[in-house]
Amino acid sequence: MITIVAATNRPASRARRIANIYAKMLDELGAEYQILDLADLPADFTTSALYGNLGKNEAFNRLVRQAEAADKLVFIVPEYNCSIPGVLKSFIDGLPYPGGIRGKKAALVGLSAGTQGGLLALSHLTDILMYLGTTVLPARVRLPGLDQHLLSNGELDNSLYLQLLKEQAQELVAS
Repeated sequence: MITIVAATNRPASRARRIANIYAKMLDELGAEYQILDLADLPADFTTSALYGNLGKNEAFNRLVRQAEAADKLVFIVPEYNCSIPGVLKSFIDGLPYPGGIRGKKAALVGLSAGTQGGLLALSHLTDILMYLGTTVLPARVRLPGLDQHLLSNGELDNSLYLQLLKEQAQELVAS
């Protein structure tokens, strides 16, 4: 099972739209997948589900189970202030440790409106995942200037971006 993580809690996010495109590619490859959208996190999860409240918030626990059920993960990560969204870090901090996503493989996709394509965000996330014992595939896809290529109907109008995503998906499925 591959779990695609739309790594922001922003409703109707670009990350979710790219997650849907990635899901379609995995479907075409015959891979079993699910989408874990951080927009589904309870608004108060940092106080109701973490630290002394571990295991007490069923909505949060449901998302944790999705992450744990994965053999492989795809993180679709928008760049927020030259890093990952804080909600993604908080979600990762709430995963069981050790365990959670330890021993799994992860593919990373960075999104940005600017020219870097989430480069710093992907570097930060790579460090976090490696610390947790999650193997990060070397082919990290970056999608700079995304707003110019993501259509209102959710399609991606950039053949290079689509090719990079497809090649990464193929590598992930084969690994």
